[in-house]
Amino acid sequence: MSETPKRRRPTTAAWLAGVLAVVLVGLVGSIAILSSGGLPIGGSATPGPSAPPPSVGQSTAPPSQSPAPSFTRPTPTPRPTFVVHVVKPGDSLTSIARAQGTTARSIAFWNRDAYPSLDPESDGYQPNRIEVGWALALVPGQTYDELAPTQRPGSPPPNGPSTAAGPGSQPTMPPVIGSSVLISNGPRGSDRIALTLDMGGRVDPAVEIVRWLIDHTVKATLFPTGLTGTTSEQGRAALLLAAQRPDLFEIANHSWDHPSFVNLTDAEVADQLSRSEAAVNQLIGRTTKPFFRPPFGAVNNTVRGAVGRAGWGYTILWDIDTIDWKPTSEGGPTASDIVTKVTAQAQGGSIVVMDLGGWHTLEALPGILAALDSKGLRPVTLTEMLAP
Repeated sequence: MSETPKRRRPTTAAWLAGVLAVVLVGLVGSIAILSSGGLPIGGSATPGPSAPPPSVGQSTAPPSQSPAPSFTRPTPTPRPTFVVHVVKPGDSLTSIARAQGTTARSIAFWNRDAYPSLDPESDGYQPNRIEVGWALALVPGQTYDELAPTQRPGSPPPNGPSTAAGPGSQPTMPPVIGSSVLISNGPRGSDRIALTLDMGGRVDPAVEIVRWLIDHTVKATLFPTGLTGTTSEQGRAALLLAAQRPDLFEIANHSWDHPSFVNLTDAEVADQLSRSEAAVNQLIGRTTKPFFRPPFGAVNNTVRGAVGRAGWGYTILWDIDTIDWKPTSEGGPTASDIVTKVTAQAQGGSIVVMDLGGWHTLEALPGILAALDSKGLRPVTLTEMLAP
């Protein structure tokens, strides 16, 4: 009977030879794969299409790139500007100066034209006598340089915007002989428009309106009555503030106390205009000539003749009336109504009449300026629009 053959256990030498053969086959295979580019270093073992090599002249971006730095123009440092402090009970030049970071003597110098008793170079200098209601112009954090005697209200502040111009660079209105010339608009087809603001009666927002115009570098012509502009706290403060930027504001005449000129004699017309001129000039050192606006727009040939003989060559009406002086409770316009009217009617040469006491004028100004800009119109003073 034959035996069933038994499975023999491999010897140690044979087992070691087999292991070495497997290792050798594995190394050869790995070398073949790497040399063919089939498995990149660090790549996945899952096969996939190989990216084609870049063509000649084709640039390849680096794997990661920081975004290029962008340049942002720095916000310019605000230039110093005058503010107006209305004297309250208990105020003194010293206390006002301490609160505003300046000196009492600086405040005196800045206001010596409006209040001669504050002139340090005058024999009548009385720095300890100021009155409640006085509107004092000053520059917070600045002191008056006594070597530069032009730093008065009506002149730019120290290091402030220069308004100096070369000879002949500022337009001027030609003189008028005879009756005052009646004007309701400037040249059509231009890109200029005149914003004009009357002052008489209510003046609560006047300072805020003037400040807004200054902050946004908007030119305008102001028509104050002498009574409101030079005897009320808000009126004085608004005019003193406007006087600091003669490059932005022109000051004109709207009579002394707002009567209808068609009911006045020639002598009364002259008195209304000259009283207002004298008061405004004493306050801010500026003339109101050559522009006059008749209260209520009431004018006829007799009035024009009297106004011309009194020295005001141009009588200014308007072609866009915002009626902003009228409260909404009495049917007056809202801010939106004002913007809509100006937007619809504005054209080159337009003269817009508004009021420094307007109920919604301050609210409407941003919309008005945006609308004018969209129509390619730029606000200018009356002289800039009308001068040849």
